[in-house]
Amino acid sequence: MGNYKNIHGTQIEIRSSNPSNPSEGQVWYNTTDSKLRGNKLVTSAAWSTGGNLNTARFRGAGSGTKAAGLAFGGEPPGRAALTELYNGTAWTEVGDLNTGIIDNASGGTSTSALSFGGELSPGATGETESWNGSAWTETADLNTVRDFLAGSGESNTASLAFGGEINPTTTTAATESWNGTSWTEVADLNNSRDNLAGTGTSTSALGAGAASNSKAETWNGTCWSEIADISTGLNSRGSGGTAATAVIYGGGPSVTGDTELWNGSAWTEVTNMNTARMTGQARGGAESDNTSALAIGGYNGSAAVNTTEHWSGVGGNSTVDFTVS
Repeated sequence: MGNYKNIHGTQIEIRSSNPSNPSEGQVWYNTTDSKLRGNKLVTSAAWSTGGNLNTARFRGAGSGTKAAGLAFGGEPPGRAALTELYNGTAWTEVGDLNTGIIDNASGGTSTSALSFGGELSPGATGETESWNGSAWTETADLNTVRDFLAGSGESNTASLAFGGEINPTTTTAATESWNGTSWTEVADLNNSRDNLAGTGTSTSALGAGAASNSKAETWNGTCWSEIADISTGLNSRGSGGTAATAVIYGGGPSVTGDTELWNGSAWTEVTNMNTARMTGQARGGAESDNTSALAIGGYNGSAAVNTTEHWSGVGGNSTVDFTVS
């Protein structure tokens, strides 16, 4: 172990006690204990099994949290209007969407949600429906019809739609903001794409990935900014959190359970899901950070699944001692 004299000339902070709230990566020398110390990020996290959906499905949307979630749309059977409500343990079938749909996006909670965009039979749509906790109501359409889009939002009166596919050969970077009555076109994504993960609120959102596209961007209520790339470009990923702290998981086309955390400056790969899946059913989660998420149904490479998984991540900093040679 190095001593005070060895370390003193390295411009490391010299202290008689440990700092009360050290920042990640901070290093100091404690003269009382004669220890060179530092602060590192420690992440302990895992996926656990939740209650099964009543109907296995994928290519739909979801909102809410792992304690109070909502799943709607998807397939099979056909283009479903099915809606299920989650209480953290079990799913209950509730009022259907007015129109069966796949590849839609969402924002909001289990009692105040929005479904928008997606694919009808056939072709993309701008159809929007609002959930009030007991029933769906058709509202104003998106300005740009699209499917395979992403969404974020805190309620059925404040949501964001971004990216997507206008037709099989044309993707879009278009972003639209919902105020409870109508959609307004706002600043585009920097990268046009479809099948991206989206999460957050109407003023603090994150969009990441797509097939063979590892780009990630954050929304500050006015414009999109490119951030650090995710590790692997995948489509049909689930997500939760905000622009500052988020989690993305699953994806394809080679079905995976990969999970990555965003801490506001970098992505970190963490524990895989228990069931590898393309998790389109989980878009638009309402979790507040990267320590909690709900994965709903999905596609395991051969069939739709009805399994639900809860993400519980505990992130924090820890003081460690260094050995000096």
